[in-house]
Amino acid sequence: MFTINPKELPIPQLFGHLTGAVGPRPIAFASTINAKGEVNLAPFSFFNVFGANPPILVYSPSRSGRDNATKDTLDNVLEVPECTVNIVNYAMVQQMSLASTAYEKGINEFIKSGLTEVASETVKPPRVGESPVQFECKVIEVKALGDQGGAGNLVICEILKIHIDKSIIDDNGQIDPLKIDQVARMGGNWYSRAKEGLFEVPKPIAQTGIGVDQIPEHIRLSSVLTGNDLGMLGNVEALPSQESIRAFINDHEALRQMLIQDATGNRHKLAQQYLAKKNVDNAWKVLLAKR
Repeated sequence: MFTINPKELPIPQLFGHLTGAVGPRPIAFASTINAKGEVNLAPFSFFNVFGANPPILVYSPSRSGRDNATKDTLDNVLEVPECTVNIVNYAMVQQMSLASTAYEKGINEFIKSGLTEVASETVKPPRVGESPVQFECKVIEVKALGDQGGAGNLVICEILKIHIDKSIIDDNGQIDPLKIDQVARMGGNWYSRAKEGLFEVPKPIAQTGIGVDQIPEHIRLSSVLTGNDLGMLGNVEALPSQESIRAFINDHEALRQMLIQDATGNRHKLAQQYLAKKNVDNAWKVLLAKR
């Protein structure tokens, strides 16, 4: 056992200890809008529910521990004090992770992640159509906890409307914990899945993913590939070169025969098998290989 004085540690190291120790943490997938009408979508694991009468949610977009920059989410709720908070389940976790990329201000993460914007009924920011539970909220207070890198900012929200997918409701009218299939954040790249256990999703920090919107339409609209598959494909910085694709084809006779037959469905299934093994590069080579 060793003892730490938080004031003596660099912020990134302290952050790692805090998020490694305090978990699993639920994820607030927050949609906000600025005064120009630009939409932002970002996940926050400093989040929970803090009351039922009135119903209160609180999440915290922290200042950057590297350069003290504020999140677009924080800037937006200070301009337009409304948001939606969307619950993340396993089926959308890869797209949620992609939305956490530090895209430039004004970029719509709904488009980059391939998630669906659904118009809210009482607030301006849209909801995430794929989320099993969606909260429309007004922001009643933003409480800054400091003005230095790593400081939190409590966004205190009152829930105005709740939207629940009927498929996650059990026979007693309650949310079934297995059907909702929630995920939660642990330390580093680690997540937990409520009904299974630990799994890992690489964080899109070291690179900027191209985004689901840049995936060719014949792949993006596949009837085989899932939202998680597209999230993984969209989290690459660049596509494989034609030279590397040709070399890959030449080494795989079965794939070459598949291309001759132009079996798109089978090609997508093969790419999906590579994605299941976290081999995104080979998945792209299969998808981009020409006849």
